[in-house]
Amino acid sequence: MRSSEVPQAAARPTLEAVAARAGVSRATVSRVVNGEAGVREVLAVKVRRAVKELGYVPNRAARSLVTRRHDAVAVVIAEPETRVFADPFFGLQLRGISKELTACDVQLVLLLTEGRDDHERVGRYLAGGHVDGALVFSLHLDDPLPGIIHGAGVPTVFGGRPGWAGGVGSARYVDCDNRGGARQAVRHLVGLGRTRVAHITGPPDQTSAVDRHDGYRDVLPTADPGLTATGDFTPAGGERAMRLLLDRRPDVDAVFAANDLSASGALRVLRESGRRVPQDVAVVGFDDMLPVAEQADPPLTTVRQDIEEMGRLMAAMLLRGQGQAGGGGGAGTAEEGDAAYGEVDAEDDGACVVLPTELVRRESA
Repeated sequence: MRSSEVPQAAARPTLEAVAARAGVSRATVSRVVNGEAGVREVLAVKVRRAVKELGYVPNRAARSLVTRRHDAVAVVIAEPETRVFADPFFGLQLRGISKELTACDVQLVLLLTEGRDDHERVGRYLAGGHVDGALVFSLHLDDPLPGIIHGAGVPTVFGGRPGWAGGVGSARYVDCDNRGGARQAVRHLVGLGRTRVAHITGPPDQTSAVDRHDGYRDVLPTADPGLTATGDFTPAGGERAMRLLLDRRPDVDAVFAANDLSASGALRVLRESGRRVPQDVAVVGFDDMLPVAEQADPPLTTVRQDIEEMGRLMAAMLLRGQGQAGGGGGAGTAEEGDAAYGEVDAEDDGACVVLPTELVRRESA
């Protein structure tokens, strides 16, 4: 084909073209496209029809100059990518976040951290004015990210109760009732007549693990310290902890694991050691991640938290502060005695949201 015969790309529709098609001014089109108030509905309908007919796509760079919004939110996960893509918890939370952002035509920018160099990179990116806010989760107690993000000056919502000094009073966050859920799990095991209930913890530098351990101690305040073994929320960590528990206390008759992945590792070790579940050792997990809990052998009794809804609420809380809230959904409440989580009020711009938990019984306990 000769160069003169190469088809030319169609000219991109402009605001002026939309205005001409709708029979309104360019300023009116701009206000409708940018979601501003002050346009009569009959005119807004004409503009939206013209936008659809012409296939007009707003220029985001130009639009951000007018609205001072970038229509993008950073999702910062304080874990290495090998952990993020291997643990279904993160996929469920990202799905909830993505649904809410998509409903508001906001882009998701995923940022992972492997080490201190990545922390600095994340800080530079957030401070560079590329996004309207940040959603941050899986923080560890000594993590510098909260300070870095605060220095970047972007609105932020955290996944999980903040654990750094002064964090609870100032930060917006979404969490589940970790402590109350742990109490449900341990009470269930005690109710089955189990008297040597062990606990496989999560990482001791994460508030969710601390709260779940506290819930275990609420029900069994005099439990032998030898019945507690440290895990890391992974199957391998659950295996190591279960082997240690069997070495210390071969008479253990129940295990509360701090998450489903740890429980799956514990189940594997119990099978290898010849223990029957639940006849010899009953096992309860935490999360109710269906690909893990339902496919465990035997299927896992666990404490359900709505992981996807937690992600959606994080995004909704951030967007609400920017006047961009999308779909609905109510907030849960913490159990009585958990006032340390702060006020549960999804409508307060400075609030936290703590979702309730539920024990789901299957065959392991």
